[in-house]
Amino acid sequence: MARAPTLATCPLVLVVCLSGACSLVPPSPDAHEPVAPSGPLPVGAATDLPEPTKWWESFEDPALDRVMEATIDSNFDLAGAVARVEQARARARIAVGARLPMISASLGADSFDVPANAGLGAQLGDLGIDSGVFDAFNLTLPDRLDLTTYSLGANFAYEADFWGRKSHAARAAAAEHLAAEADFHAARIGVLAETVRTYLEVVDLRRQRDLTADLVGILEEQEVLAEVRYERGLTEIDHLYEARRAVVDAQTQLPRITGRLADAEGRLWVVLGGYREDVERGLPDALPAVGPASVPSDVPASLLLQRPDVGAARERVQAARYLVGARRAELLPSLSLSGSIGVLSTDTGEWFDADQWFSNLTVNLLGPVFEGGRRRGNVALAEARLDEAAAAFGRAVVTATSEVRASLTGLSSSATVVSLLGAAADEAAAEATLQEQRYVSGVGDYATFLAASRNHIVWQSALAAGRRDLGYARLALHRALGGTSTPHADARATLGTPSSPTPTRSDSR
Repeated sequence: MARAPTLATCPLVLVVCLSGACSLVPPSPDAHEPVAPSGPLPVGAATDLPEPTKWWESFEDPALDRVMEATIDSNFDLAGAVARVEQARARARIAVGARLPMISASLGADSFDVPANAGLGAQLGDLGIDSGVFDAFNLTLPDRLDLTTYSLGANFAYEADFWGRKSHAARAAAAEHLAAEADFHAARIGVLAETVRTYLEVVDLRRQRDLTADLVGILEEQEVLAEVRYERGLTEIDHLYEARRAVVDAQTQLPRITGRLADAEGRLWVVLGGYREDVERGLPDALPAVGPASVPSDVPASLLLQRPDVGAARERVQAARYLVGARRAELLPSLSLSGSIGVLSTDTGEWFDADQWFSNLTVNLLGPVFEGGRRRGNVALAEARLDEAAAAFGRAVVTATSEVRASLTGLSSSATVVSLLGAAADEAAAEATLQEQRYVSGVGDYATFLAASRNHIVWQSALAAGRRDLGYARLALHRALGGTSTPHADARATLGTPSSPTPTRSDSR
């Protein structure tokens, strides 16, 4: 039986391992050119992700502010994202703990009770040592052999991390933790963006419902006038048919809008985590008129890097690199130490007797000889995952760039449309006011007044839809930039967000 190395041989083993570490250790991921300015940080350290601000306040809508605060407090998707961050944080702590020695306490009782003619007694009989031999020495062999031994001690185990396997695994877990935090911020932006979009849809549909109801009333008046004119022979029947068809078309729009509104309100309650009567009472009947945001000619690269999906992809590249280092380290021998110290006695009263103390130390140097290529396969798998993570990071950057460009163009176009619709709506409002004054004064007729009022409602409806689309465009830019963040003045200029002090980073919750 091979004897375990003693303390006297440990220095020689350590010298051999350390001398080989300089030439056999696989290239560290740190030796490569980094893909981002910052690498994985220790568990518990602050990330470089900027703290998101209340970017929705640029809509200048107090009712929206209340809805957003309610979403942050009670959304279930955000609660699940926080739980995933906690899981990643726990895995990082486990990986860090694997680098440290393991120490455990033990308290045991070993009881031995067998017949004297079995086991050791039977073997003595086979050797010719029977009861006659015991009688010759005036000894008596008991019928049963029993012995209870009590032990109290401490055990320890430690694997020297010369090749960086455990440290690389811990850094990979830390990077995954940061990626999970970035995923939380991405989920947060997604939930908040969905809340804003649904809120804009709900308020617009309420406005469209009211305008359509007003339009139905005007069309019914026009139908009455068309019927009177037809009965008097002043118009043809097709004019009456056209007026009646316009009434029916407007009337059928009301239940459709009501159904879409019920669906949108249901989706709003989902993101809010349930029906909120206080939010329901505070919902307005029209979107506020917000001036168009200034659109810059370009966007700094720092705004793209702050996107949480880009940050998550970047951290996963770092995690994959460290995992490659850990898998390469598995190809080399491992040095482990284990041992125990304590007291061993058949009487607990002798535990404090120095003669009853025991200790042992085992040093093992293990190296792979033949495993069918399993470890090299793990290295190849880790390298392939690194390539996949790098490709995902490149895709995230390209996607962020294209989304920002598209959202900037969409915001500019929507602002232009709202400006044109606003001018047309103002003109229609002036014309409706004029025709009302003419009708009241007896200069104009009722049909002209109804036509001007109908035209005014049509342009009001178009303007409301335009403001909703402008809100969608502003939302798309906020989402493309990963949420406005106070450390970047360019973002404030882009989105019209008021300047405020840079907040300190809080917990991921």
